Amino acid sequence: MPSDFLLSLPQFSGFLAVAVLITLAPGPDNLMVLGLGMARGRRSGVMFGLGCALGCANHTLLAALGVSALIAASPAAFTALKVAGGLYLVWLGIQAIRNARPANMATAMNEPPMKLFARGLIANAVNPKVILFFLAFLPQFVDGARCHAGWQIAQLGLVFTVETALIFAAIGWFAGHLGERLARRPAIGTWLDRVAGGILVALGLRLLTTR
Repeated sequence: MPSDFLLSLPQFSGFLAVAVLITLAPGPDNLMVLGLGMARGRRSGVMFGLGCALGCANHTLLAALGVSALIAASPAAFTALKVAGGLYLVWLGIQAIRNARPANMATAMNEPPMKLFARGLIANAVNPKVILFFLAFLPQFVDGARCHAGWQIAQLGLVFTVETALIFAAIGWFAGHLGERLARRPAIGTWLDRVAGGILVALGLRLLTTR
């Protein structure tokens, strides 16, 4: 295996340090995982968080293949994706608000884990802001003296996906733990669902209205 086939240690460690800081910084995905975890419990928060994180793999593949650049360069395609993503988040938020009820924690235990995972995956995959982020962020750590740039981007995206999965799973778990404690009081349990729904609606509207 050629020595430049894999990321160098300085390249890997430098990227990982910055990626962790970016993932920990408050943002739409963090808020979604936090809100849903508090409203639906630990398992729901973890599965939704893992779905959001695995959505990064989709953006990594698109960035490595150059598809993301084509989407970003096409105003019509970018707008269509932004509208689809915004409407999806608004729809998730409205559903959470409409279904808010004191028994949410018990009910959430019966919700299929893969359904929550799929929701997080779709919410991340249709967010055009993440496309632009990957296009702007990953190439900064590509070493022109090493192997093919697309292969380096794929590796960097994999590192980003793994560390994001670990951090989002931790956020979902701790948020769910806090939410389960708060939800022992029925009125608080209902409001947690409404807050989570409100966060999703706000993020969706922000995506729809920003240029």
